[in-house]
Amino acid sequence: MSTSPVRGLVALLRMPYWLMTGGLSLLTAFAITKSMIAPKEIVLIFLSMAFITSAGFAINDYFDRESDAVIKPKRPIPAGALTLKQVIAISSVLFVVGLTMAYFINWLSFAIIAIDSVLLLVYSWLVKRKSGFAANILVGILTGTAFMYGQATVQATITFASLSLYPIAFGTIGGNVLRDILSVDGDSKVGYPTLPQKIGSIGATKVGAIFFMLTGILAPLPSLIGKITGYVGVTGVAGFSMYYLPLILVWSVLLIYSAIRLATSASTIQNVRKYERMVTMSMILLPLALIVETIVGILL
Repeated sequence: MSTSPVRGLVALLRMPYWLMTGGLSLLTAFAITKSMIAPKEIVLIFLSMAFITSAGFAINDYFDRESDAVIKPKRPIPAGALTLKQVIAISSVLFVVGLTMAYFINWLSFAIIAIDSVLLLVYSWLVKRKSGFAANILVGILTGTAFMYGQATVQATITFASLSLYPIAFGTIGGNVLRDILSVDGDSKVGYPTLPQKIGSIGATKVGAIFFMLTGILAPLPSLIGKITGYVGVTGVAGFSMYYLPLILVWSVLLIYSAIRLATSASTIQNVRKYERMVTMSMILLPLALIVETIVGILL
């Protein structure tokens, strides 16, 4: 099986994920500053995180080449679209370009991206093969850094404003646990030690539900932290206003509802898939809430 190198490159980059990493970083930057950002900075913020994301996917495909040949034969390497040397070269270039872009923003942004790059390498080379649950947690940690990176790029600091967004990454952990349940047959064929294989699908479903519950409870924190602690951000105002809350509260309700249903209903593949999709689709409310926070902040 083979396909064109161009299609293989597009598949390798996983560009839709740029919206989750580069997009969230950029939206966080806007929401925290509540002001316009120079076009040059917009490009650097978005693409630096996006390129590191694609670099991580590429190196992960390199280390997963044998397992992908069994369970994901359409991936670029097993499909014959790209050679191993080409994948290594693409990943290396993306890491270098992403790090260089971050360097031209400020030192803290570079440090965050550099740490992310190391963790992505460790994830693909070691963690994923040793413990699927540890890998899930690491992916959540990496997802959360997008918020800190967003603030670091525009303010060269990390405060409660971005740290209060970090617990949202718990939802990524829960989602990955549920996806491991859905792919348990394929993972067992290649020997990935995922959580469902260790404690069973019922136990893993409840673990995923816990992370969704935590995300639902903590998602409103950015708007509440200033009220609770009296914290005033670098810009002179609390990190997030109450305008961030309405859409986030809807998301929290959906997350908590999904968590309760996962914990109390039968742990069938149908139920797991249903609530995993519900949570995934509802994630659109997060960037929408950040957009509302930005627009209202600029206008007011």
